[in-house]
Amino acid sequence: MEYIQIQGSPKQVSRLMKGSDYFYHDSYEKAAANLDAFIAIGGNSIDTAHIYCGGQSEEVIGRYMKERDNREYMVILTKCAHHDRNGSRVNKQAIFEDLTDSLARLQTDYIDLYALHRDDPSVPAGEVIEILNEHIQSGKIRAIGVSNWTWQRIEEANEYAAAKGLVGFSFSSPNLSLAKANEPFWAGCVSADEETIAWHEKQQLPLLSWSSQARGFFTGRFSPEVRDNADLVRVFYSDANWERLERAKQLGAQKNVSAIQIALAYVLNQPFPTCALIGAQSIEELNSCDAGSLISLTKEEMQWLDLATEKV
Repeated sequence: MEYIQIQGSPKQVSRLMKGSDYFYHDSYEKAAANLDAFIAIGGNSIDTAHIYCGGQSEEVIGRYMKERDNREYMVILTKCAHHDRNGSRVNKQAIFEDLTDSLARLQTDYIDLYALHRDDPSVPAGEVIEILNEHIQSGKIRAIGVSNWTWQRIEEANEYAAAKGLVGFSFSSPNLSLAKANEPFWAGCVSADEETIAWHEKQQLPLLSWSSQARGFFTGRFSPEVRDNADLVRVFYSDANWERLERAKQLGAQKNVSAIQIALAYVLNQPFPTCALIGAQSIEELNSCDAGSLISLTKEEMQWLDLATEKV
């Protein structure tokens, strides 16, 4: 397992981040076994959120860390201020309420990586920085970041932080995958485009990618004729993505690995620090991700996979 450093967090962060949006109390033993297997391959970072599974995801993780007595080993990424039926919740009160809930559910007194789950462009980025810095100063948060914010908004926030002598965002978590999204998977979500990737390369800001393997697009289960997954059809079905899949298969055959491992390697071979959020729920899937995370791709291979060139 490889690791990156994220400013504000003293712990190294495993480049594979375990997804937990299926962690429920009634399947606790499955989740615990899955986390044990993840730790066995060197993983230590878990992605969750205040809204996941109605709060059960955080509660399952909290129970697990207490039972295993491994809180200081684990790196917890959780997220706050997701909108509700009444609209935006990017405000001081909502952030306080969500953070208080998350700390209690996780049975901890600090969050390693804390992120805004959604953006509200009507709220000044500097105002969000001010709010989060209060919680950093209290010791409840170590590193702050965002999920589904544009690079322009991150830049605005970090320029404000630098001017005011405050802590800025030290990571971002949009979607980044070899398959490019036709439209947001969920309303308000952000996928990394060419401008975003160029900005991250310039800033060297860590990117923690959700749907890093395009929700199974590269597994071989899908083809233009198979249209039983409406969301996958809507978001990832395109001529360009079918060509990317074909190229991933070809390069995988050359390297004796699978197309989905090549897709994972694409995320982890960017010219800036990256982590990949993975949904692996079995030892076989975890081992596949572990092997995929160690594949090296050249700049030429990356460009060819992404259809920027016709030859490797």
